[in-house]
Amino acid sequence: MHSLTRLFLGVAASATMFTSAIAADLNPAAVAFTLPDKIEWKQGSGRNQQAILAGDPSKPGLYVVMVKWLPGGMSRPHFHPNDRFITVLKGTWWVGTGTKFDPDSTVPMPAGTFVTHFGKQVHYDGAKDEEAVLLITGEGPATSTPAEQK
Repeated sequence: MHSLTRLFLGVAASATMFTSAIAADLNPAAVAFTLPDKIEWKQGSGRNQQAILAGDPSKPGLYVVMVKWLPGGMSRPHFHPNDRFITVLKGTWWVGTGTKFDPDSTVPMPAGTFVTHFGKQVHYDGAKDEEAVLLITGEGPATSTPAEQK
């Protein structure tokens, strides 16, 4: 049993060194990466957080962000000037359309779903009972214009 433990520890150490060696051998001119625990999340508006992965959503040009909707967080009806392409990475994201805010009429988008929010079209969205993490790609500036019927 003692030699089996030693063998397991040796294999685990070799795997760790091999993984580290692979990362150390990447040419930074060819590949850039950020491990999940190094992604910087910032408080968004309301009950969400945002991590900018590429570009700047406030400026013209391509951007890539992750948005983490916290349970109970829901945006109000609004629209963006440009199309946005969204992949649900985790949880269930709830989406509604129109100027009347009605969370009960939202449609669930489970993890793995790909969604296009078309520019200048009114929608609202968020999380209900669980956290939802989205990957959003679009063309900036990614302004948000309120469009709720009062």
